[in-house]
Amino acid sequence: MADVSIVSCADYDPAACRQALIDVLAPVGGLDFVKPGMRVGIKANLVSFMKPETGATTHPVLLSELTKLLKEKGAASVVIGDSPGGLFTSAYVKNVYRATGMHETETAGAELNMDFSQKEADAPEAKVAKHFTYTGWLDGCDALIDFCKLKSHGMMAMSAAAKNLFGVIPGTLKPEYHYKYPNAPDFARMIVDLDEYFKPALSIVDGVLGMDGNGPTMGDPKPMGLLAASRSPHMLDLVCAELIGLRREDVPTLEAARERGLIPDSWTELDIAGDVERSRVKDFNNIGTKNEVVFFGEMLFGEGINPFKRAFAKVMQRALSSRPKVSAGECVGCGQCAQICPAKAITMKDKLPHIDRSRCIRCFCCQEFCPKGAMKVARPAIARLLNK
Repeated sequence: MADVSIVSCADYDPAACRQALIDVLAPVGGLDFVKPGMRVGIKANLVSFMKPETGATTHPVLLSELTKLLKEKGAASVVIGDSPGGLFTSAYVKNVYRATGMHETETAGAELNMDFSQKEADAPEAKVAKHFTYTGWLDGCDALIDFCKLKSHGMMAMSAAAKNLFGVIPGTLKPEYHYKYPNAPDFARMIVDLDEYFKPALSIVDGVLGMDGNGPTMGDPKPMGLLAASRSPHMLDLVCAELIGLRREDVPTLEAARERGLIPDSWTELDIAGDVERSRVKDFNNIGTKNEVVFFGEMLFGEGINPFKRAFAKVMQRALSSRPKVSAGECVGCGQCAQICPAKAITMKDKLPHIDRSRCIRCFCCQEFCPKGAMKVARPAIARLLNK
C-alpha cells in the first residue's frame, strides 16, 4: 500500500471526479475500511459562507461522488459536517451549507449534520490539548474521512489535512484555542493532538481548485488540477507542502508531526503513487512562514538551543515575524476583526481597525475571517530579504 497517492483531476465534472476518486484511493487501500451498515462521517472544509468557485471549501461534487462510492461499498449512512468560524447553531450552519453548495450532496444520499451538541474529551496522551471541547456529531460516526482543501494559511502557512481537523472545535470556541495556544508551534501541536485523537480512517485533499495568496478565505482561486489521498493526514500534508513550494520546516503542523515520528524528514522517503513532478503547482503564491527567525538564528549560530540564541530569537521575533495589517482602501469598517480577535488587540477608530502590537498574538483570525479580505498577512522587509 502506498503512503500517498496523487492523480490529475482537471475540473469538477461529476464523471471525472468519480473516476479520479477511484484512482486516487486505490493505491492507499481504497474504501476497504468501510463495512456494511457503517455510519461514515466526512469532515469537510466549510470554513465560512464561501461559494465553491472561490476555492475555499471542499467542492460539493467531490463530496457527492464520494458519498455514492461509500454507499456502494455498503455504508448505511454518510453524514457531512464541519463547525465553521462563528456560531455552531442550526441557523448559522444551515446558511453555510447553503452558501457552499452542500445541499447538492443530499441528492447523492448524504446527510448534512444537524447535531449541534458539544462534548468534552480527555486526551492524556496529547502533547498540549489534554482536555478539549469538540462537536458531538462525531460520536455518531463509525469512521471519519478528512476531506480537506489545499490552501495558503496565515498562521500555519498551509491549510490541508491536519489543519482541517481544527474544525472539530465548535466555532465560537476557536478564538479561545488561539489565545490558549498563541504561538505557532503549540497551536500546531494542538492540531496534531486533535488529529491523533480522532484518527481519520482516510484523508483526501481537494486540489482541483485551491487557494493561494491571502488564504485561507480571501485569497485567490488557484487551479491545481489534482486530488491526493493517504491514510495519514501528516504524510498527505508533507507531499502537499512540496507540491506548493513549501519546505517541511515552513509548516508548523508538519514540524509537530515530525516531533512525534509521524512523518519522515523528507517527502522523498515516502512511497508515493503518482507523479510529484507533474503535479507541482506553478507560481503558487505562499503567504510566508513564521519560522524565519529560527532559520536566521541557526544561520548565525548553528543548530541547537543556547541562552544567547534564545535571547537573540526574542529580540528578532518582532522584526522577522509576519503580522496582520489592514488595507485601508479595502476596509469597510464592519468591525468583525475586532469582534473575533481572541487577544482583544483590535479597536475600531474612525471606522478602521487599529492593532495593538503589544497584545497581538499573530493568530491571524482577523485575516482569516475578514469578509472583504482587507486584513492582510504582512511580512517585514528583512524577512522577505532573508527568504531570498
